[in-house]
Amino acid sequence: MRFPLISSLALLALGCTQNEKNNDSAQTPGMNLRDPHSFARPDQRVGTHLHLELGVDFEQKILEGTALWTLHGDGDSVVFDTHGLEILGIAGTDGAERSYQLDTPDPVLGQALRIALEAGDTSVVIRYRTGSEAKALQWLGHSLASTETDDVPTTPFLFTQSQAILARTWVPCQDVPGIRFTYTAKVQVPPGMLALMSASNPKSPSADGSYSFEMPQPIPSYLLALAVGNLGFQSLGARSGVYAPPGILGAAAYEFAETEQMIAAAEALYGPYAWGRYDLLVLPPSFPFGGMENPRLTFATPTILAGDRSLVALVAHELAHSWSGNLVTNAHWADFWLNEGFTVYFENRIMEAVYGREYSEMLAALSHEELKSTVAEMMASAPNDTKLKLDLNGRNPDDGVTAIAYDKGYHFLRLIEETVGRPRFDAFLKTYFAENAFKVMDTERFLARLNTALLSPEESAQIGVDRWVYETGLPDNLPVPKAVRFEKIDALAAECLKTGRMPEDEAVTRDWSTHEWLRFVERLEGAPVALLYDIDRLHGLCASRNAEIAAAWYVRTLKAAPSADGNWTYVPPTHPEYSAHLERFVLEVGRRKFIVPIYKALIEAGLVNQAKALYTKARPGYHAVAQETLDALMVRES
Repeated sequence: MRFPLISSLALLALGCTQNEKNNDSAQTPGMNLRDPHSFARPDQRVGTHLHLELGVDFEQKILEGTALWTLHGDGDSVVFDTHGLEILGIAGTDGAERSYQLDTPDPVLGQALRIALEAGDTSVVIRYRTGSEAKALQWLGHSLASTETDDVPTTPFLFTQSQAILARTWVPCQDVPGIRFTYTAKVQVPPGMLALMSASNPKSPSADGSYSFEMPQPIPSYLLALAVGNLGFQSLGARSGVYAPPGILGAAAYEFAETEQMIAAAEALYGPYAWGRYDLLVLPPSFPFGGMENPRLTFATPTILAGDRSLVALVAHELAHSWSGNLVTNAHWADFWLNEGFTVYFENRIMEAVYGREYSEMLAALSHEELKSTVAEMMASAPNDTKLKLDLNGRNPDDGVTAIAYDKGYHFLRLIEETVGRPRFDAFLKTYFAENAFKVMDTERFLARLNTALLSPEESAQIGVDRWVYETGLPDNLPVPKAVRFEKIDALAAECLKTGRMPEDEAVTRDWSTHEWLRFVERLEGAPVALLYDIDRLHGLCASRNAEIAAAWYVRTLKAAPSADGNWTYVPPTHPEYSAHLERFVLEVGRRKFIVPIYKALIEAGLVNQAKALYTKARPGYHAVAQETLDALMVRES
């Protein structure tokens, strides 16, 4: 569907004047906003407000419409990032066509869209449509849009994933985390379907499939989001609610019932929630991540619907991003740890406030083990990527999405807290979020602030700040969480390894949370296959519907029983269909955290042919983000 150009131009006055105060933060004085992952020239012209008008075509699998950008600056041209977009025409403020050029495509960065401006141009309108390979967009048919517990027919589904530099595949934009803009949108979808964005949202479908949206707070492009499907809504409280396919809406509302408590706990720590509402959207299982912190509308994987609220730390994590990341954003992707390290720290503080210290320390201990494992692996293959401050020049910024940013960043901040004391650190962070709200931050400016506003020279030396940030590996003063509830788990695992048997008494594991099961599986390193058979006989882990547990179990069992002849070797007597369970999992679940380690474990177990066959079958249902990672893995095995 093509929108008349006049429709966008009629909104020009709104686009030019709306949120002028907020958009002053689009460029922070002293910050270098030239970015190695963008063609944009914000030193010449920067987009401060976007008005989108889009039609969603499920038959052709395209978005088509207009992007009206309000511009700031005085350059005679403006440069936007695009990737695979078909540009249909560009107009200036007066509605007349403007000349433009698309540069030679780069396989990672896409193409620069260079628009020549005329005197008096304070805006441009870009008419365009998305390409067939737009990596941010996943178009799902009826079967792939369904979930395991759906009991109603499903419609097709569309969702976007813009982080890190995929917004340019569905909107021409200055696709860098250091540039913020407000936006409004009009979206036309087939009648009966609900459209949602990272903005103000409806609670029920419109009769004609037409929707309007507004995001009054300035955001970076990677937080631009759209989803369309058969969805219902249920309130969770005054400021929160959940959207989900009707068949799982009740389960999702139960799982997220304590969201309002989390919001209150977060505000008590680091100041007011700045985004109005906090809603969640449960996406189809092909969503490649656990969650995505789109403002006002967190995207969440259905794999966290465990039925016992044991995986809601993910909600705490995405909520924490409302401060660390969304409110104060990494200036460049090399500073990604400023988003994720802070968020893991904040997540643990929220979980402690709501569920207690014993519970949050289990999460911290799992983070600790993941960090040590990741660093050991990376030191052998890519040691420089174990630094907090990364060098991503000439690379895909997605390469920086590892446990280093998340878990090493968390442990660094935890060490600071343990060194200076929680009251001082909390006061520092609360001021940090308040003074940098809707601005960007880089590593160097943060460390300068840390060393002047919080740490004495002696404390900075004791922590070894530069060692943590700029050197490889893990410092000797890595904090060690004290997870009391894991002590019994560790003792049981040691006893099982010693005796080769799992206790028959069901009471031993009856009250375990998901985290305790994950710790137990992790502590079975080196377990003989017979012991794993015994555990599976009693607890059926290979058939578990808890995705966290099942994924961990597949990796553990594959590592325990490598194949010398390329045949499946782990076939418990009570589960002769082990390979069928594993196949079902990788076909149904597209979360990258789970499927990448499983495919790696298959390959390392000598099951290369099975891994490739499974991937060929499952690949069409995976998001492009997961496909890109797994394509590279399979190529290495060719």
